[in-house]
Amino acid sequence: MRTAPERRKAWLTGQRVSGKLAERLRERIRAGVYPAGRALPSEIALTAEFRVARNTVRRALRALEAEGLIVTVPSKARLVQGADQPVDASYRYQVIARELRRRIERGDLSPGDLLPSEAELRWLYEASRNTVRQAFAELEREGLIVSQQGKGRFVQHQE
Repeated sequence: MRTAPERRKAWLTGQRVSGKLAERLRERIRAGVYPAGRALPSEIALTAEFRVARNTVRRALRALEAEGLIVTVPSKARLVQGADQPVDASYRYQVIARELRRRIERGDLSPGDLLPSEAELRWLYEASRNTVRQAFAELEREGLIVSQQGKGRFVQHQE
């Protein structure tokens, strides 16, 4: 267990706290504490760890984003950007829809073919039922698939 002086040492105080916080986070990214492609701790967690206001954390994170070190995905997380490969900031439903779209375009799934079930896709992508349904809805809006009540979802015949 850390002593009180050690804990206080981790706190940030004084002028330009957001700049100091940004520098500490930069150091952690460079050291690999927060590896590329992984999410940073939440605003709440950073607020608690550094004993600063949430707006201070947000200013520091905006600075890192402006530098290209992180990517913000609304309602998801802030992801560390890799120097050699960009982070895929897609939502899970977009990833599922993109994969199914590729399979249809390549011909792996032909017109009239039954698509994998919700349960299969949930298992494959470790996603919720709503996430899989959102992917299906996107493909239906694009006219790539059609849903038949009680039978499943099929690749749409193109005219």
